[in-house]
Amino acid sequence: MSSPQLPGGWMSISTGFTKLCKGLAVVLIGGHIVVQILPFTVSYLALIPAKTIPFVWNLISAGYVEQSVYGVVISTIGLLFIGKLLEPIWGSREFLKFIFVVNFLTSACVFITAISLYYITTRELYLYLPISGFQGVLAGFFVGIKQLIPDQELSLLKIKATWLPSLAILVSVFLSFFVKESTSYLPTVIFGTYIGWIYLRYWQNKPETKLRGDPSDEFAFSTFFPEILRPAIDPVATIFERMLCGKRTEFDENGYTLGGASLSGSDSVEASRRRERGARALEERLAATGKTEETQTDASENV
Repeated sequence: MSSPQLPGGWMSISTGFTKLCKGLAVVLIGGHIVVQILPFTVSYLALIPAKTIPFVWNLISAGYVEQSVYGVVISTIGLLFIGKLLEPIWGSREFLKFIFVVNFLTSACVFITAISLYYITTRELYLYLPISGFQGVLAGFFVGIKQLIPDQELSLLKIKATWLPSLAILVSVFLSFFVKESTSYLPTVIFGTYIGWIYLRYWQNKPETKLRGDPSDEFAFSTFFPEILRPAIDPVATIFERMLCGKRTEFDENGYTLGGASLSGSDSVEASRRRERGARALEERLAATGKTEETQTDASENV
């Protein structure tokens, strides 16, 4: 039996990309071309911990510079296709804000980690290894997919979307043992995943509910791990959450506390609404591709 395909063929799935994602794709491709034509620009655009001070713009520019052809292809395709799902649901402004925050904070965490490793090991490799790429934001996008459509099965991988971020980290760790260049991607993927979760868990604005973040149990940090490990992960995760984000004391209009304790009603309702919006967005795209296929069929029959 042949594997199921989206209606409309390649033309239908390769259209409908947002203007913002197309613009960011141009930035990624342009950044790659610049460092290939002018290799010395890597020293000014990539994150090189020994040069980040005074070149502090590296914390922002590094995320948009892909040094390899494979990197720019994967990042561009991931941005266009994942952005086509997330941006209409989040809104262009929130989508762009997510990219900026995740990219900047991921670079900052990688910088701090590299400096710490240098002082621990005294190996200058950690100071002068140029680190760049969009993979941190892509890892954050995977967390967004986990939040919106956790129960959606990915036909290609035969797993639910909720495990996509965890799988990305496992693959990165596995490759780091065999591909030398991948070791520069590993901390970026790990921090991108965690910062993406922090943003969506605590900081994302939700005008429709007048709340910030997603305090539902279905999006807790322990859900990145197998269920058997969650009782051990939860206490440790709670400590780090309070250290990094503090304890939230906001209340919704029904009086539910949005603190460390789980909500009895509003969290599950909001989580259900978010999953419904994600599923609805997928259905709308499938419906749109179906209409495209019908139009193409009618046109071919008329010819």
